[in-house]
Amino acid sequence: MPAQLAVVTVTYFSGDHLATFLRSLDAVTDEMPQVIIADNGSTDGAPERAEQEYESVTLLRTGGNLGYGRAMNRGVAQLDPDIEFVLLANPDVEWKPGAIEELLAAARRWPRAGSLGPLIREPDGSVYPSARRVPDLISGTGHAILGTVWKSNPWTAAYLADDVAPSERPVGWLSGSCLLVRRKAFDEVGGFDERYFMYMEDVDLGDRLGKAGWQNVYVPSAEIVHTKGHSAGRHPEKMLPAHHESAYRFQADRNPGVLRAPIRLALRVGLAVRSRLAVRAARRAAAGDSGR
Repeated sequence: MPAQLAVVTVTYFSGDHLATFLRSLDAVTDEMPQVIIADNGSTDGAPERAEQEYESVTLLRTGGNLGYGRAMNRGVAQLDPDIEFVLLANPDVEWKPGAIEELLAAARRWPRAGSLGPLIREPDGSVYPSARRVPDLISGTGHAILGTVWKSNPWTAAYLADDVAPSERPVGWLSGSCLLVRRKAFDEVGGFDERYFMYMEDVDLGDRLGKAGWQNVYVPSAEIVHTKGHSAGRHPEKMLPAHHESAYRFQADRNPGVLRAPIRLALRVGLAVRSRLAVRAARRAAAGDSGR
C-alpha cells in the first residue's frame, strides 16, 4: 500500500466485526496502512484490543456517541496533511483481495474523482445497490412512500439506478460504508456535514462533492462484503427516526426559503408519520421473533 493512504473507521460496540475488518485489511495489504479508530463510546473492549494487536492502529476516543459523520471527521483530522487518499469504512466491512488496489488505480484514472466506491456484497453474496442517483424531492418522496410496498415503482428504480448495469462510471453518490476519498476534495467541501447524526451523510457528501466539481466514481472491479447494521439493527426505535430526520434535513436544505415552507412542512409531517409506522412494524416483527 502506498504511504499516501490511510484508513478511518468509526466504532460503537463493533465487537468481533472490528477484528474481522482488521484481519482482512492486513491480509490484502503488503504493509498495513495507518488506521484510525474513532470510537464513539464502546465498552466492549474491541477498539482497545485492536490498538494493542496492530502497530499501525491508533485509537481515538471521541468522548461520546457523536454520530458517524462527526466521528469520521475527527478521525480524518488526525491524519498527516500529506495523506492523499483516505479509506472511510464501517467496521463491519470485510476487504476482498485487490479491492484497495482497484480503488486506488481508478483514482488515478479519474483525477477529478473526489470519492470512489466498490461493489458491495451482502453476506449472502447478493449485490447491494451502493451507487445511486441523488434523490430530488419527487423521486425521494416516491421512494420513501412506496419503496417498501411497491419495490418496482419508477421512483425507487431511478433512485437505486436499477436501469444501469454495473460499470465503472460517475454516479450521484456512493455508500459511506466503504468510500475512498481524495483528501483534497474531502477537505474542500468540509468533510461530512455533522448535523447528520446517522444516515444520509453519504448522500449529502456525494451531492456536495458533485456541486463542487468533483466526481463520485463507482468501481465494481473492487469488491467488499458488508454485514450491515451491527449497531443500528439493535435499536430500531432510535435508528428509524434518525433515518427519517436525516431524510428531512437533506431535502429541507435543498428546498429553502419562504415559498417552499409548505413543502417542507408537508415533508416533515409525512416523514414523521412514516417513521412512527416503521417503528411500530419493527416492534411487531421483534415481538413475533421473540415469540417463536
